[in-house]
Amino acid sequence: MATVSLANLRKTFGKTVAVDALSVDIADGEFFVILGPSGAGKTTTLKSVAGLVDIDEGSVHIGGVDMTLVEPYHRNVAMAFESYALYPQKTVTENLASPLKSGRTGKYSEAQRTERIDQVTTTLGINHLLNRFPRELSNGQRQRVALGRVLVRPADIYLLDEPLSHLDAKLRAAMRAELKQLSAMSNTTTIYVTHDYQEALALGDRIAVLRKGRFVQIGTPDEIWRRPADTFVARSLGQPEINILDGVVDDGRIRLGDGSLDVPIPAGTACDRGDRVRVGLRPCDIHVGTATGSAHMAGTVTLAERLGRNVELTVKAGGEQVIVLASGREGVDEGTEITMSVADDNVHVFAPGDGDTERLGSATDKTLETAQ
Repeated sequence: MATVSLANLRKTFGKTVAVDALSVDIADGEFFVILGPSGAGKTTTLKSVAGLVDIDEGSVHIGGVDMTLVEPYHRNVAMAFESYALYPQKTVTENLASPLKSGRTGKYSEAQRTERIDQVTTTLGINHLLNRFPRELSNGQRQRVALGRVLVRPADIYLLDEPLSHLDAKLRAAMRAELKQLSAMSNTTTIYVTHDYQEALALGDRIAVLRKGRFVQIGTPDEIWRRPADTFVARSLGQPEINILDGVVDDGRIRLGDGSLDVPIPAGTACDRGDRVRVGLRPCDIHVGTATGSAHMAGTVTLAERLGRNVELTVKAGGEQVIVLASGREGVDEGTEITMSVADDNVHVFAPGDGDTERLGSATDKTLETAQ
């Protein structure tokens, strides 16, 4: 087990800045998730911790020791790559045993190797594949073996690069639960990168949202979800994506669209009458009817798409298009006029402008932690 500290980390490839001024302290035993889209710098950050790339500026400390210039095999980290990186000529058992036979990781008896492999393969659901070669496995099976080869080795830090991306939805959900359990059992510091917000919310003790090589917000899953630091973070979490509507502040409320819609100003939001703002409303927080909150809106359903037990509604309201995730029991059809309501604390207010804009609120409301 060990802490990890990144201080002003910067890495460029030619003119491309992959990571820029990244700073964070990761606690001993923490499951830390880095969430961001493709090209945000997630993998480069992991490789910087592992020592697989030479950073241009900044430092990497593991367990309080400066590892910036230390070779990868002296850092006692284990990394799972999205691309599997399995030995094609070795069976699953031999692939899993290889880290335990390396002189750099210490010597393990055959009984110890067998016990460790049995524990990990049972957790990952691959104990029936032990005598197969990688060419005989599906992509999902290969990825689980690659993940197992990392987890089978006791290490100070586990670095996991989108390890569930090739699994089907059902298995991915099951594996999230198993990963969390395995992490809790080993109590090993884990840095996990993903583009999937559900994985981030389900697994992370804390989440760092990464955009263009810089951390936008760091916080617990609850903090990130309830108080996104800007519209980029708000859009990164949730499916369907959060509704972002332009509005104007007017006598304690915010008028949206053509002015016929309005929502309350959340407590602690710093804005004055006449200010232009942007309002975020998550589809899952919009209730069909008037049961909750004081933000009431009327509109007409233009499209209803059934998604299992839920229905995704596209609603025309006040000259705006609003997406609502309603219960399948609502029985709302296209052309139906509905009333919508939103609880006051589910109204998110952001600064006006094009592109990504910051959340409006007092300093004590914000959960943004950056190194900028």
